[in-house]
Amino acid sequence: MPILENLSETTGFSIEFHTASTIPEFEQRVLNGEYDLVYMNPYHYTFFHQQPGYVALAKQKDQKLQGIIVVAQENPIKSIQDLDGKSLAFPSPAAFAATIIPQALLKKEGINIESQYVSSHDSVYLNVANGFFVAGGGIKRTFNNAPKAITSQLRILWESPSFTPHAFAYHPRLHSDQVSAVQNALVNLDQTEKGRLQLKAIGFSGIEAARDSDWDDIRELDIQTLSHLLKE
Repeated sequence: MPILENLSETTGFSIEFHTASTIPEFEQRVLNGEYDLVYMNPYHYTFFHQQPGYVALAKQKDQKLQGIIVVAQENPIKSIQDLDGKSLAFPSPAAFAATIIPQALLKKEGINIESQYVSSHDSVYLNVANGFFVAGGGIKRTFNNAPKAITSQLRILWESPSFTPHAFAYHPRLHSDQVSAVQNALVNLDQTEKGRLQLKAIGFSGIEAARDSDWDDIRELDIQTLSHLLKE
């Protein structure tokens, strides 16, 4: 991975990419502290900051996460309160902006829904347009990129507030000098032509320094999806 080769060269550390074949396996590995550095969604970060203690050092620059709920154009539903007791389509349980944010905010409002997972954002939009679900979760980018033949039959009922994006975080066993070197390398990627091209390849304009409190907005959502892992 070119961006990791660049970071390895800049820091003098050998930074290798390791992942897992499933999300639950990834979560277990993070819980076990198997990774020195992790790039993870905002909820994963707040959870794994508790145990085993990962700490944020950076995040994508000029990026916020926002979920939407769409309904059919002809649907008379006027507000999310009208979704109480209904079955909604979502891409997957782990889709942070399209699934986790809407679910958490609906729950906070006392709106009870049944969640059905249809594997992709486009499937959500297609299912709602075809009347199989009264509403579904997504994000603006995928909604705007979906076929016009589908989105022309839909309207955005609700948009969530904007939330802090994914975190680059380090395991507390790393020495402060190592953390500083990695953070500086990440933050300065956009200072060279090579770095800017590598960032563009992953859809980033840049990376900025971050601190743990940047994710307090996520903590306020009080998401409990992974709490069972701490009890096992």
